[in-house]
Amino acid sequence: MMIALQAATPQLPRTKAVADQVVAVGETDSTNALAARMIGDGSLTLPECKGGTLAVGVVVTDWQSAGRGRNGHTWISQPGRCSTMSYAVRIPRAIATDESVNGWLQMIAGLVTLDALNGMIKEYGAAPNKQDCFLELKWPNDVFCHGLKLGGLLSELVLLPDGEADDDVVVVFGVGLNLALGASRLPTPQSTSLQLHVSGLPSFNEMRDAVAEREVEGFRERLAAFIADPHGQAEALREEMKAVCWARGRQVEAHFTDGTTLIGEAIGLNEDASLILRTEDGTDHTVRTADVGVL
Repeated sequence: MMIALQAATPQLPRTKAVADQVVAVGETDSTNALAARMIGDGSLTLPECKGGTLAVGVVVTDWQSAGRGRNGHTWISQPGRCSTMSYAVRIPRAIATDESVNGWLQMIAGLVTLDALNGMIKEYGAAPNKQDCFLELKWPNDVFCHGLKLGGLLSELVLLPDGEADDDVVVVFGVGLNLALGASRLPTPQSTSLQLHVSGLPSFNEMRDAVAEREVEGFRERLAAFIADPHGQAEALREEMKAVCWARGRQVEAHFTDGTTLIGEAIGLNEDASLILRTEDGTDHTVRTADVGVL
């Protein structure tokens, strides 16, 4: 019988040392929703970018009662086992709303998360249980290991309060990661957890803090570079994604919000970060919003 776990207010000393502001609560509905509310009422403040340095705020909880994913999906987490937090970054409105490049914001969130996880694993001298236990990104918003979902990402745009600069907006990147779930606690058969694939990991609290610290630094660095040269960075990110894009080269099925589907081989990403799907007749299709699963 599973024992109910009690939520506790997260302690993140390493993350607090690098973030501009950290808000930690034991329970909330959704860290993205809480971040949006706090940005709106001014209790989560993000100063303008100065000298190329971006402000990053963090909202973290031990348990979400209404965790959200893309397209209305839910994100199920467990206290003391799953990392649930949001990173709020103030960026120029022109970039956040430019459809030729803003799709890369979600890809940046995925790459930052892979860097953070891999960096934490290396820091603690942990090692994969098998040679092919490496982390990948399932376009557009999942962290995968062995074809199973280890984490999910949700990016949302939030307006600054009235009276602040109209030229900027805040992008809130929600990141949910199964770090220390045992096999019996996985929410679905398609889920997995880091501890099932990597040996020698530290405690959950240490993992969560070490990953979050790296996420803050990663968002700050990657987004600053992207803002400085969005189109140049888009091409560099497109190349980088080739090595970690789980769908690339696979036969997949895209499920669209209107109920239709499209089957084909995932060829790669377009210049705007959309997915290229080649159907059996040799036609290339552009997929911008869909859930993608392997056949």
